Amino acid sequence: MDWVKSLQSAIDYMEDHITEPLDYARIGQNMNISGFYFQKIFSILCGMAPGEYIRNRRLTLAGNELLSTDAKIIDIALKYGNDTPEGYTRAFTRFHGVTPNAVRKHSVPLKSFSRLSISISVKGGSSMHYKIENKEAFQIIAKTQRFVKIEDVLGRKDIPRFWSDCHLDGTVSHLAEIGKKNGVLNGGIIGMSTEDSTVVKDFPYSIGTEYAGGSVPEGYALFDVPAATWAVFTVDTGEPQHIQQMWHRVFTEFFPASDYKPLGTYDLEVYSPDCAFGQPYTSEIWIAVSKK
Repeated sequence: MDWVKSLQSAIDYMEDHITEPLDYARIGQNMNISGFYFQKIFSILCGMAPGEYIRNRRLTLAGNELLSTDAKIIDIALKYGNDTPEGYTRAFTRFHGVTPNAVRKHSVPLKSFSRLSISISVKGGSSMHYKIENKEAFQIIAKTQRFVKIEDVLGRKDIPRFWSDCHLDGTVSHLAEIGKKNGVLNGGIIGMSTEDSTVVKDFPYSIGTEYAGGSVPEGYALFDVPAATWAVFTVDTGEPQHIQQMWHRVFTEFFPASDYKPLGTYDLEVYSPDCAFGQPYTSEIWIAVSKK
């Protein structure tokens, strides 16, 4: 699949420019996706955010240079993107377990983080329930929080806390009542992460439901979702680990073998309304797609 090859090209680009500031928007352009969506796909397939990958690779290369050259520690720190010796020493010590000075004074083992090579294989022997649906434009009403790190947007840290807060303050049950009046998503509660092109350093994550119209209650925002073709994947439960497993399968099994590619616009996690009332619930992943 072309975008899988493009992801490897993006990794190669990051490696070739590892000592330079890296612009995710520019990297994403080469894949015909946004910088946010590049980070999202990278994180799903590689199990880490690109920022974490770059940081680990730079610290690995910095350690190699400490051992194999006579370059000054401060020069190595500046080369690999550290503005201050103190910041470099802290990062180096967290990663390697020893200080840069200790490496120079003693023969100590260092940690190595190897360069990534993407290999996607289509596996058989397991089923994946999905459907392709064409939907007219609809609206989503939601509460939104902003998160600084892509890891947070992907639900690894603060998103579960946001969900918990919205359950406790009645937001989710309120959304379930609103969703009863609408049909496209069957009244489901939606988790939605999108890129805000006006803000570079943080990302919005929203919890909402489909909206039929009328005045928007205080504290909520309204999103206009354009008409699109959607690939819809059924998840057995709404448990976070099962959702993450399905995301990985979608990008490693479905897209390489299908006639579709992700648009990189709206991706939704849709939970059945029962989630608002402590009942067993199901979930779906909705991805806006186009033909290859």
